[in-house]
Amino acid sequence: MPINKPAIDIQQARDELTKIIDNFIELSAENDLRTKVRALIPAFDILNKIGKGTINSEEKIAGRERILVYFIRYTMTVLDSQELLVVSGITDYQRRIRELRVQFGWPILGGATAKEMYTEGDWSASSVDVSKMKPREYIMLDSGQDNEAARRWRTSNSLRKKKIAVKDKLLILFRDNIGRQITGEELSYLANGNREWTRRIRELRTQDGWPIKTKNTGRPDLSVGVYLLEDDRQAAIHDRKIDDVTRVKVLERDHSACRKCGWKYSQRQPGDPRQYLELHHLDYHADKGANTFENLITICNVHHDEIHRNNMSKKDVLHWLSLKS
Repeated sequence: MPINKPAIDIQQARDELTKIIDNFIELSAENDLRTKVRALIPAFDILNKIGKGTINSEEKIAGRERILVYFIRYTMTVLDSQELLVVSGITDYQRRIRELRVQFGWPILGGATAKEMYTEGDWSASSVDVSKMKPREYIMLDSGQDNEAARRWRTSNSLRKKKIAVKDKLLILFRDNIGRQITGEELSYLANGNREWTRRIRELRTQDGWPIKTKNTGRPDLSVGVYLLEDDRQAAIHDRKIDDVTRVKVLERDHSACRKCGWKYSQRQPGDPRQYLELHHLDYHADKGANTFENLITICNVHHDEIHRNNMSKKDVLHWLSLKS
């Protein structure tokens, strides 16, 4: 955004603030509280103008746009509400933040949401530390504006009123948005005050076998702070017992790529039948193969199907992959 002259003469503002403070000191002996309070009002007006002037443009922009400019400039940075109050110059900045989320699809998380994701292990440890974020602190994710967000917020607004379990509401939203990133803030809102929404998502992933992923649980290509349901399918019952720690370790060992063809999520293209990565048991589960790090390999869905279609043994698979047993 182009920078112009400051919206207010800083030296002049300093002189005016000095006069106001001097006048207030002279009134310090006054017994009338209201007289002293009213004497300070002009100071707030001056500071408001200075705050607005920190973001300058060729055209006059509203408080919401100034907030957005500030968020974009400091993505993946924890911002205090007082900063946003200063740059916006408006007291209802929280409403403007909601508008940026709900109407315009900007991925802004509040402190409570980010902290809940961190607690449940759904926030990447390599990203900014959100473990001590306060409710009135905010962070803009680096995933960019989402034009589908407004539709999802409307759906969530309807779903949260239904008298069904939080986990069922979350699953409905996920299945309505297969392959689309959904921010933690949207899911927290849908949970309608239930602080265990992150745990319910983990149950959907681990106990019920829905392929819901985050950057920290098997999809390093995703933006931090978002969730994604890969496909409208549940894993086989035995695969649901693979714990997240083991699953992530296997993916990390295999560089989140198919051991046969090297395909990664970042290479996904329309028309390519390879759409997701799966974990294959070298010793089949039916043959009492364990859900262990040593017995699992990462394979794309196409080559995983080929393994089972040809009923390959462990020896066959290792030879096929040119691996040593």
